[in-house]
Amino acid sequence: MDSKLFDHTLLKAFATKEEILNLCAEARKYNTKSVCVNPYWIETAREALKGSEVLVCTVIGFPLGANTIETKVFETKDAVARGAQECDIVINIGEAKKHNYAYIEKELKAFVEAAGKDVLTKVIIETCYLTDEEKVEVCKAAVRAGVDFVKTSTGFGTYGAKVEDVALMRKTVGPNVGVKASGGIHHAAEVHAMVEAGANRIGCSASVQCIEEDK
Repeated sequence: MDSKLFDHTLLKAFATKEEILNLCAEARKYNTKSVCVNPYWIETAREALKGSEVLVCTVIGFPLGANTIETKVFETKDAVARGAQECDIVINIGEAKKHNYAYIEKELKAFVEAAGKDVLTKVIIETCYLTDEEKVEVCKAAVRAGVDFVKTSTGFGTYGAKVEDVALMRKTVGPNVGVKASGGIHHAAEVHAMVEAGANRIGCSASVQCIEEDK
């Protein structure tokens, strides 16, 4: 199992600096693709990961997605200024449920522009709240907006990544946009299933466990 599949993640509200530093130490040891942390911890993570290949990923509009476009744009610019190299944004789920896909596209275009060309952009569509048709249309809007990845879940919804959602997202976005499976992934077998379905990035807090299980 390639450790570069993983965004080693700690997004719980009560995470402490010691826990973030431990996350970064594990990511450095196992050489994961990134650590994914809340914006407050970006600079702490950048400092802890100096001299390693591990990137710092953060989340925007997290976990509900119900901020204004202007707020999300500010948050993105601020995150990038603080050293974020990848940004995962939660869409406006209410507008998606209203089938206002033009709004989703507008929001995501603003996000991509705010992130800039050097920052990888991922869009959390929160699959647990969407019908299959809505998942498809949101993914299409994300592709039109020019994002790098679509992502299943925040991990804070009613369920996380499902193999069938990953497969649907991969079929919709095609081969040139990434698919990130995130939420509720704890074992190596689940990682293999997600990759087989089309995921090329895995967001989980159990990265070390998955990598060790696979050895």
